[in-house]
Amino acid sequence: MSCKYIITISRQFGSGGRIFGKSLAETLNIDFYDKELVSLAAKESGYNPEIFENVDERATNSLLYSLSMGIYNLGNGYAPMRDMPVNDKLYLLQHKIIKQLAVKPCVIVGRCADYILKDRKNLLRIYIYANMEDRIKSAIKLHDVPENKAEAIIKKTDKTRANYYNFYTNQRWGAVENYDLCLNTSTISRDKAINMIKAIVE
Repeated sequence: MSCKYIITISRQFGSGGRIFGKSLAETLNIDFYDKELVSLAAKESGYNPEIFENVDERATNSLLYSLSMGIYNLGNGYAPMRDMPVNDKLYLLQHKIIKQLAVKPCVIVGRCADYILKDRKNLLRIYIYANMEDRIKSAIKLHDVPENKAEAIIKKTDKTRANYYNFYTNQRWGAVENYDLCLNTSTISRDKAINMIKAIVE
């Protein structure tokens, strides 16, 4: 099967969104991008990857800068990159890289890719979520999160991702109208979900 779609994955922490996206890309035989976007941005900018990793999917902490966003017009690049917080430099670099990568079918996880590519006709936007109980089990098993802190870490991570998405897109993370398909991995298996998406892209 030849897939012609760009597929973006937004995901709750512990829902298995990254694993799902990687499995989907392998099934469809298309490229997969997640943390790779940070490495590509670091390579292009000359920054140490660790600097970008620390702010990945985090909105700028500068309130004054946030208030001036209308003047700087981040998305259109009016602000000199040297004057921007590292968070915004990374967002702009990933914005550029995502558009470059989207010239051919691929799966992209997070980084506001669904918003950045919103004008593409061959875009399929997926949101992955799950019940808290299952997310806690996943966080403990896959992310080595302490059991007594798992729920708090999950909520904090989701809040960070939501703030990042809401800040850079002026949309609401997790709102159903921003996605073409929402999948609850607590009620549908990965294989069934992948088969469903295969049917859609066919």
